[in-house]
Amino acid sequence: MKKNSIIALFDILRKVNPHPKSELRYKNNFQLLVAVVLSAQATDISVNKATPALFKAAPDPKAMVALGEEGIKEHIRTIGLYNNKAKSVYALSQILLEKHNSQVPDNRKGLESLPGVGHKTASVILNVAFNQPTLAVDTHVQRVSNRLGLVNEKNPKKIEAQLVKIIPSPYLQHAHHWLILHGRYVCIARSPKCEECLITQYCEFKQKLK
Repeated sequence: MKKNSIIALFDILRKVNPHPKSELRYKNNFQLLVAVVLSAQATDISVNKATPALFKAAPDPKAMVALGEEGIKEHIRTIGLYNNKAKSVYALSQILLEKHNSQVPDNRKGLESLPGVGHKTASVILNVAFNQPTLAVDTHVQRVSNRLGLVNEKNPKKIEAQLVKIIPSPYLQHAHHWLILHGRYVCIARSPKCEECLITQYCEFKQKLK
């Protein structure tokens, strides 16, 4: 896709939603971190249903450690892979408490050293909590960026590298949120709502409406 088209595409997305935000519910960076870890292979809706009670009982690392792994499980049983996620949340809370003064690290190395935190999760935290222009590639970003013709790639890290390279810097801070939300509500997997799409003129998806 030509640079002028990329600029026009993201300019439309920015005008529609100038300040996109994560749909996960949280009140501090620690709760954001926990919510993102819990959202792996799960929907934001399912996480948002479980976390209010969890965060009321354990709003910070010290309280989460006091709650214990079994206590965490009781709050997140409705979320997929809750056993492993409870272990990760408990362990990362211990590390934050003991090594980081209960503060979430503001750098990739520190974040990725925490249990349950991989490259994508770290990218989300750096972007949302610390306003860094990272680009987390989930299934929505992968689908939308390929359909639009921004990339022709399946590997998330390669997609990320290509998108960071071609998306102009004024749009990079919010780019992954725009692509995620577009994929979640318009360019959905099985039945994309092409008739409602505001950027269809830039789309290379073969099955789009004529």
